[in-house]
Amino acid sequence: MSTTATMPSKPLRLLPWLMAVAGLALWWLVYTNLEAAAKIATYGMIGLQEGSHLGSSVEFFIYEVPKVLMLLVIVVFGVGILRTFFTPEHTRKVLAGKRESAGNVFAALLGTVTPFCSCSAVPLFIGFLKSGVPLGVTFSFLIAAPMVNEVALVMLFGLFGAKVAGIYLGSGLLLAIFAGWLIGRLKLEKHVEEWVYEVELGEAEEVKLTWSDRLLAGRKAVPEIVGKVWLYVILGIAVGAGIHGYVPTGLMAAYLGADAWWSVPLAVLLGIPMYSNAAGIVPVVQALLGKGAALGSSLAFMMSVIALSLPEVVILRKVLKPRLIAAFVGVVAVGIILVGFLFNAILPAGAGEFNHETTNPGHGVRQMQVTHTEH
Repeated sequence: MSTTATMPSKPLRLLPWLMAVAGLALWWLVYTNLEAAAKIATYGMIGLQEGSHLGSSVEFFIYEVPKVLMLLVIVVFGVGILRTFFTPEHTRKVLAGKRESAGNVFAALLGTVTPFCSCSAVPLFIGFLKSGVPLGVTFSFLIAAPMVNEVALVMLFGLFGAKVAGIYLGSGLLLAIFAGWLIGRLKLEKHVEEWVYEVELGEAEEVKLTWSDRLLAGRKAVPEIVGKVWLYVILGIAVGAGIHGYVPTGLMAAYLGADAWWSVPLAVLLGIPMYSNAAGIVPVVQALLGKGAALGSSLAFMMSVIALSLPEVVILRKVLKPRLIAAFVGVVAVGIILVGFLFNAILPAGAGEFNHETTNPGHGVRQMQVTHTEH
């Protein structure tokens, strides 16, 4: 009797896994057919002319929006689980025992997986310094966290492929490590506002999580993060679609091409005062690349928008004196410019190479840009 009573529980334990496998299979089926669906919707249902400026823009929009959002859902779920192992309190304790150099590396790596937004910059900054984390190590974290995050990497992978996403990840981490190390060498601790060192921090109680808790955290992360960025995704892709369909290829090459020495500094100067997140700026960068902008100039523009956003600088002014703010902006801006020049030198073709080598199935949409150079 006891054996019979326990039998029904096995299918119940298998049910969540079966649902997960079925969900992934359905996700893959939809994802791999998005390009065909975009063509049918644009030219069959809406009735636009294939090869026209408007048709190209609409197809680009219909294809890219669901593709990017579907990628975000999957990756945010996984990163949501991963982040349960790297809470801000745990990160602070890990970095508190690290010296500079090694600490800069650890801080940049932890910044990619630790929850962060501009509003959390001040409490994280205070918490790190009060825990004994060196100033330069703290800045490595604050630079990497907003710039090299799952939203940026997912969108870069979805729109450009693994090669560009890997280049951005590597250069972003190196920039955060180097900039933090240099700020630490400048010995600017006296330019932190005095009240920061007087704040008393309470000890947060660590909660032991089960795998059920971690899976729940991943599920909750999806509406929290995707819910915040979906509008930026749509607006960014809409702007990118307009550039993709209507802006002449030679225009972007003239201002942001590898041959123009001023293209990288110009990209950084344009990016610093702007405010956007990765979800809004990556589709614009894709469109710029497709119209002749160099890879280094485009990445420099994206990095300056994300890493040196005006709201974050204003928020950090609460804890930093003007000289330290200037050093932070200056060091990061120079680092971004160097990254831009480096990639313009070694990958001058940029857009052409990556658009045709991309690993996602949307290459057909991007190849249509060649048609418009003749108009």
